[in-house]
Amino acid sequence: MTRTDAPVTPPVVLTVAGSDSGGGAGIQADLKTIEACGGFGTSAITSVTAQNTTGVQGQHLLPVDEIEAQIGAVTGDFDVAAVKTGMLATREVITLVVEHAADLPNLVVDPVMVAASGDRLLAAEAEDAYETLIAEAAVVTPNADEAAVLTGRDVDDPAAAEQAGRDLVEMGADSALVKGGHVPGDAVVDTLVTDDGVTTFRHDRIDTEATHGSGCTLSSAIATQLAHGDDLPAAVGSSIDLLASAVRYNVDVGDGPGAVHHLVQTRNDAARRPTSEAVERAVSALVDADVSALVPERGMTIAGATPYAETPDAVAAVEGRIARTMDGIRPNRGVRFGASTTVARALLAAREHDPAVRFAANCRLADAIEDALSSLNRPVAAYDPDERPDAVSDDGIAWGVDRAFETSEGTPVAVVGREGVGTDGRVTLFAADADDLVSRMETVHGTVEDSV
Repeated sequence: MTRTDAPVTPPVVLTVAGSDSGGGAGIQADLKTIEACGGFGTSAITSVTAQNTTGVQGQHLLPVDEIEAQIGAVTGDFDVAAVKTGMLATREVITLVVEHAADLPNLVVDPVMVAASGDRLLAAEAEDAYETLIAEAAVVTPNADEAAVLTGRDVDDPAAAEQAGRDLVEMGADSALVKGGHVPGDAVVDTLVTDDGVTTFRHDRIDTEATHGSGCTLSSAIATQLAHGDDLPAAVGSSIDLLASAVRYNVDVGDGPGAVHHLVQTRNDAARRPTSEAVERAVSALVDADVSALVPERGMTIAGATPYAETPDAVAAVEGRIARTMDGIRPNRGVRFGASTTVARALLAAREHDPAVRFAANCRLADAIEDALSSLNRPVAAYDPDERPDAVSDDGIAWGVDRAFETSEGTPVAVVGREGVGTDGRVTLFAADADDLVSRMETVHGTVEDSV
């Protein structure tokens, strides 16, 4: 049988940048990110580098006319919706891009000068040539060091980043995103400056050196979101969220610091259905086992996080809880993402310490249940609610789990908290997969039943 084709038409994004043989940055990072964000990636390679996670061992600049031929081939055939530039290497290549700027919509300029390893990727005499390219940019995305070179201003705090952004806009850029990754502080503050005002994006700093490809990934994501038609703040905000996850869940490859995980959101989205189904299987198994003795008076919640979950909407849980009935236990409703608040917060807090933890359940706290936790032969942690700071505004579960994991020797299998659910308190059980969670709950329930 001959089947009818069903073509799709994603927005086309062109990257003009260097090739990274190590796959973490440059053209390779750009194309991965563009495709992950729903675009169709095309490229014009400016330079071929020999590099890996430990550094750049060599580079070869392509002839300018070959670079121009690539740009012409793409723009002459494709309806290009956005363009990003990365490693341009020399004044001549920068000038070439400027000459074609009229045909390069939504131009995102990432002024690559030095690799994350410290290796220089731009000839020193080409630095001032960037001013003409910046004047053509829809957005320019320097890090603090690059902004300092471009503006002559030390960028060592958010106020200086804002002023550097204003300088770049005065040079002719429609907007400037001065990245805060190189600025000291517990939080990373990225500063977006336009003629209309200033928007800041703040997120916690990730304790890692595996940031190879971070600038390429961010600028490619912004270009792709602009190609989709997003407004600038939305495009920048979603791209920063992507990068934050890509850095936290970096790819541990090579002998040096690893690369950012360009496909982190794609992989996470793909895991939503299997995660939801795993929670449903766990619920079914616990209903069959009738673990009534573990169910709190208000009901039990089983929750599962996607592999790269960062927010409650990436946690699937029983909606309406599992309740005790005359015939055993029954879920009130089905499983959906975002259904849980308390258990989702507990699970996300646990994942801050051990991202392998993906499933959790809340159980009733009673002496027999607390004693039965020892049958799991794994660490059990607790927290003192009297130590909770006044600034903690919710019922304290996230703070409590964080505190318990922080003080535990090894990842705890359960956290005991004597507050938050009536007068009984709660036990929250954790596991890396749904089957382990079910097994642990059945073990505890069996021990409780045997003790009666």
